Amino acid sequence: MSWTRPAGLRAQVQKLWDRGEVLASLVSGESPFPRRLVLKGPTSAEMAERFDAVRAWVAELRAMPNCRIEMREFRHRVFGANAVPHEAWIDSLDDALALLGKRRDVARFNALLELTRQRQPQLLAWLSKRPLRALELAGEWSRLLAIVAWVAERAQQVPRPGVYLRQVDIPGVHSKFIEAHRGVLAEWLDLVLPPAAIDTSATGVSGFARRYGFRDRPVRIRLRILDPAHSRLPTTFGDDISLDAASFARLDPGVARVFITENEINFLAFPAVRDSLIVFGAGYGFEMLAQAQWLSRCRIHYWGDIDTHGFAILDQLRAHFAHVDSFLMDRATLLAFRTQCGEEDRQTLRELPRLSEEERALYDDLRDNRLGRNLRLEQERIGFGWVEERIGAIATIATLP
Repeated sequence: MSWTRPAGLRAQVQKLWDRGEVLASLVSGESPFPRRLVLKGPTSAEMAERFDAVRAWVAELRAMPNCRIEMREFRHRVFGANAVPHEAWIDSLDDALALLGKRRDVARFNALLELTRQRQPQLLAWLSKRPLRALELAGEWSRLLAIVAWVAERAQQVPRPGVYLRQVDIPGVHSKFIEAHRGVLAEWLDLVLPPAAIDTSATGVSGFARRYGFRDRPVRIRLRILDPAHSRLPTTFGDDISLDAASFARLDPGVARVFITENEINFLAFPAVRDSLIVFGAGYGFEMLAQAQWLSRCRIHYWGDIDTHGFAILDQLRAHFAHVDSFLMDRATLLAFRTQCGEEDRQTLRELPRLSEEERALYDDLRDNRLGRNLRLEQERIGFGWVEERIGAIATIATLP
């Protein structure tokens, strides 16, 4: 029996709430009520054949609170004239709230709406678009508005605002609160700030600080000078150095060769090599290296895992330095250590236009699973003797004191 029951009528009103239409109407002033609901009742044959069931259904609907049921006349040859439900209506917002038990939520939302109108009316469009998210943030609403006001006040300054998030001084607000709400704050600041105050090249929560003019923690580049002749520090300081990107760009140690590896132990264990240094890579984040123009004068060798992501990283690195050579990412290395292979969790399947012919052939075999399912050879699973042999084929391994 598919007749509409009170639970089905209530579910239709609940959908209006779940889509945010009820709360959004409080912002726009355009009420969705009165609203006719979908009502499916018995056919003429069913009313004749199942009269008692129909009568119970009619009573059930008519007893439903906060919902107006319009009736029509039905005549039966035995039972005579009877009235059956024809239409179901929710006449007002108050009826809908009573039916759903949402009056308290609406009171909270109205408080947020009034506060937003007073302090940041530019955000009313957001409030209309995402009213249920607003309810989730009700406890933090005033502090979030205060952060927006603080940033907007400094948007015209140079630099804008030019401080770390830790230095934002607002009662009840600390940097961890801001960091935890970067997503919604970004949506709000994009609406409130003038375009000139937004660095649109910075995206996502990781780019929040730069996008809105805050100082960001400096990106660190970790390197080892593999030839002490090019070290700028006394040997007593060791060879494992971390620099911010700007300092790395100014370093220019005069080496002819740079190795880049994604594995920390390989970075630390890499042998001494004449006229060379090694950089501990950062996955897909090579923009920081692009500032170092002196790298364009060096031979660069990239060593990543032999899997689809390893080749994708190589491809992205070549977007910054087209002359990069892959290192220990060839078919011979894969086959030599085939028994050490594992599985890649989730493959990259897109085309990689910057691979060489040999690299592309191996990449295609990996992504098409011709060599095994999601095959992956991690860097640290390659025998170190094989590593040293390959290094020796392209550079001079030094025995250093």
